[in-house]
Amino acid sequence: MDSSPSFNQPPGACNSSEKSAMWQPAAPPPAYQDNPVGYPHSFPSHPEPQGPYAQGLYPGQSVVTVQPAVFVTAAPLANPVADYLGYSIFTMLCCCLPLGIAALVFSLSTRNANYSGQRELAESNSKTARTLNHVALTIGLILIVLYIIFNVVMFKNVQQYP
Repeated sequence: MDSSPSFNQPPGACNSSEKSAMWQPAAPPPAYQDNPVGYPHSFPSHPEPQGPYAQGLYPGQSVVTVQPAVFVTAAPLANPVADYLGYSIFTMLCCCLPLGIAALVFSLSTRNANYSGQRELAESNSKTARTLNHVALTIGLILIVLYIIFNVVMFKNVQQYP
């Protein structure tokens, strides 16, 4: 039978002799060598400790010095985009809690994008945080004004009809 793969067969189709050859090693492993080439001829069976926990080097063993890895990160933006963090905290605590929390999340995301050097993402998050802050402030002011009007009307009604 032809040993070259057939491109007309389905992906999993092959004969049994090809399958059995896949699981057998190509050559037997090399025989055990007492002293392989390139290794010192005598290793101590148990190294003698030089201190309470120290172990000495084997004869002929070289010391390898490894330099630490250097990671290159993006530099923070020279002119960072405004993150409106203080404005977000104010609107969260004083005006409208749900929109303030969303604005705070976008403010922190803007700060992270500024730090990682992603200007487009920082500008987008900054604009979203500012918009959410403006909407939260507007809703908060409207609710405060409605609350004041409601209390004034109720106070007048209580005085008028005791």
